[in-house]
Amino acid sequence: MAKRDYYEVLGVAKTASKDELKKAYRKLAMQYHPDRNPGDNEAESKFKEAAEAYEVLSDDQKKATYDRFGHAGLSGAAGGGYQGSADFNDIFSRFNDIFGDSNFEFFGGSAGGGRRRRRQGQRGSDIRIKLALTLDQIATGTEKKIKLNRFTACNTCAGTGAENGSSFSTCPTCQGAGEIRQQAGGGFFQQIVVSTCPTCQGEGRIVARPCHVCEGRGRSEQEDLVSVKIPAGVSEGMNLSVRGKGHAGVRGGDAGDLIIQIEEKPHELFERDGDNLIHELFISFPDAALGSKVEVPTLNGKVRIEIEPGTQPGKVFRLKGKGLPNINGYGAGNMLVHVNVWTPENLSSEERKILNKLRESGNFHPNPTREQRGFISKLREFFGGNS
Repeated sequence: MAKRDYYEVLGVAKTASKDELKKAYRKLAMQYHPDRNPGDNEAESKFKEAAEAYEVLSDDQKKATYDRFGHAGLSGAAGGGYQGSADFNDIFSRFNDIFGDSNFEFFGGSAGGGRRRRRQGQRGSDIRIKLALTLDQIATGTEKKIKLNRFTACNTCAGTGAENGSSFSTCPTCQGAGEIRQQAGGGFFQQIVVSTCPTCQGEGRIVARPCHVCEGRGRSEQEDLVSVKIPAGVSEGMNLSVRGKGHAGVRGGDAGDLIIQIEEKPHELFERDGDNLIHELFISFPDAALGSKVEVPTLNGKVRIEIEPGTQPGKVFRLKGKGLPNINGYGAGNMLVHVNVWTPENLSSEERKILNKLRESGNFHPNPTREQRGFISKLREFFGGNS
């Protein structure tokens, strides 16, 4: 089933501020919270849907991609892709952030606390890079191996920060729960205010003996080679996200993402206009007047087109499907071949005689049709003048 528009899910306009997004999500999360709707699969589905919508729209990078390319821009990107929040652990973690350092659980037909998880360290930061691609690479998609200096999980302690990966002790403040709970209100829907344990920062444990290699941080900086798949049809300024390929987290925290901003290298023969490619074709005056067959380059090799007798400068040939593939899979653009008639600048005496003789012929006096005159008027309008 196709996903609903994220703005529709949250019931906000595309111009909604972050505060408005947060308020809308909070309202829906409270309404469809599983503990308020025990056994209601539809409510659970809407709870997840709202969480996914908020996760995208509250992130400037993901929101920009979604606004430009919709759901297709977020799915499958860079071989990692965006996956919605299907795990309640992830959803409750973000739900906790929405309410500050505390959360609310509602005891009715299920125990919300059973779904929560203890935090594992601090999330690593994202890495942002620019990647220049040729039109040929954009047309087919490509795989790039990118060399990065990034924090990776310490091999000695497996990223835990503890010597041998096991030198932990239970947090004395929260007794391993990772959170502090205080009861508020009463009745069937009893509210429990849950806040992150200040001693262990939600991990439920503390490092008893720090790793001697990473000094308890759980990571170290080194050069790393990351393989990235770039889908066909990307464009200048597009951002692709490779999940988990940013800096490793602190003490076992989730890794950040690698954000790749696409740049396009100029092409010698083509200019890009969306999914279309434009090629400037220069032909001689005899070919334009008498007609000819000429070869035109495309990204897939040369094709032959027929120049009809009397072809005028500015004529555009459309080669269907010879452009770039659409990033969302909606076919491919076209190749637009713009005809220019080449006028030589240096003539021999014999060539001058021939042209002078042709100039005397009435057939060579300009006599544009109404359609050709209309094209000239459009050019004037385009360049902002009527003179």
